Amino acid sequence: MNKTIRRAAVFSLLLVLSLLVRATWVQFYDGKALAEDKKNRRNAIALYANPLGNIIVAGDAITGSAQTKGSDLKYKRTYSDGSLYAAVTGYSSQVYGATQLEGIYQDLLDGTATQLKNPLDTLTNKRADPGDVVTTIDPDVQKAAYNALGDKKGAAVAIDPKTGKILAVVSTPSYDPTTISAGNSSVWKKLKKDSDKPLVNRALRQPLPPGSTFKLVVAAAALEDGLYSDVDAKTDSPNPYTLPGTTTPLKNESSSAPCKNASIRVALQYSCNNVFGKMAVDLGQDKVKAMAEKFGFNDTTQDVPVRAYTSVYPSNMDKSSTALTGIGQFDVTATPLQMAMVSAAIANDGKLVSPHMVSQTSDADGNVLKNYDDSTETKEIVSSDTAQQLQSAMQTVIKEGTGTNAQISGATVGGKTGTAQHGENNSKTPYAWFTSYAKSDSNGKEVAVAVMVEQSDAARSEVSGNGLAAPVAKAMMQAALKN
Repeated sequence: MNKTIRRAAVFSLLLVLSLLVRATWVQFYDGKALAEDKKNRRNAIALYANPLGNIIVAGDAITGSAQTKGSDLKYKRTYSDGSLYAAVTGYSSQVYGATQLEGIYQDLLDGTATQLKNPLDTLTNKRADPGDVVTTIDPDVQKAAYNALGDKKGAAVAIDPKTGKILAVVSTPSYDPTTISAGNSSVWKKLKKDSDKPLVNRALRQPLPPGSTFKLVVAAAALEDGLYSDVDAKTDSPNPYTLPGTTTPLKNESSSAPCKNASIRVALQYSCNNVFGKMAVDLGQDKVKAMAEKFGFNDTTQDVPVRAYTSVYPSNMDKSSTALTGIGQFDVTATPLQMAMVSAAIANDGKLVSPHMVSQTSDADGNVLKNYDDSTETKEIVSSDTAQQLQSAMQTVIKEGTGTNAQISGATVGGKTGTAQHGENNSKTPYAWFTSYAKSDSNGKEVAVAVMVEQSDAARSEVSGNGLAAPVAKAMMQAALKN
């Protein structure tokens, strides 16, 4: 073989090898990336080629699938009472993707989850029959919250303190996921441009200043630290209390309230800012922060299983800022979920059961794939003595204090109101908060709730936790406690 032929043969061999390498690369690397690309139409065609599995509330499917016309996507997602449950389900759209439970369990609901497949399905990559997601939501509590919030901009969460089951997750204004499931661009654009942000899940994913509801956390820290022996011990709380390093007094809502040196019980009853501002300074920001974090603040991985936005207790403050955190202001933020967790732990004698809104997942035959009710974690947040003292003080708030609108006949109720400042120099409408728990006097049922009203038609002077948020909480508690 002469030199020219040999070189041509070697060059041709190298070309063949490079083609083989490239083909292998495309098939096993680029191919996977292309197959998983969100813009790949084949994924959407495969996803909506068959009916999806369902999200279940109290034994009934609140989702469905309907055949389409004139589209290569054979089915579209449908929702029963879509606006009522949007904060639970999220949406599954042919165009805009999937969110919340629809997104988290998409592979289960479309039949591609590995736990749904038998060995032959795995080998052939055959799509299995889809599974279902069974929620912990109580439809009566969900409806009570949704109806009570009405046209207010706000959110509400209810938790069973003994089990951690989330009984309600409501965010208003809401939207109907069915209207965007087939990719209606005009509806989508309207939702995205709406200044009221209906697509935002305010219950789980919008932390705001919690105002005086945060005083429960400060009180818990003071009792656990031994700063005060019990909720009836007199505190060292001048009135007015001047913020350290400033000439600014920390004012109370009522100038006539008996807040000077008030006990924790009286300070919660009248929501005395001077008491809890000074208490936070006396404890120091590190101790308040430690207690807040035990309740769940600063947790960046709070999954229920939807990832909740982090509720924040700040660091590196001066004493005046620390005082403001004692009344739930400065840079303290919380979601309604977080404040419901505070009340749930107090109601459960100091123990917090991990909150969750999915009870179990199952395959197409109803076989349980995972039981979340059996895998909850319980943490002791405060001692039972501290929790019971706080329960007693919260009950005083309902019986004789700022939370009388949440009283329920036949139940023991404890709560805390909050009105959080909003805007520079409190120039915007305040946020109205209420967190509480209730225990039936007859059937043993319990519930903890938190309600936040961000905006309503009420006059600014009428915005209060007791006036706006407490009635919503009462409706939810009554629904949860009924036989």
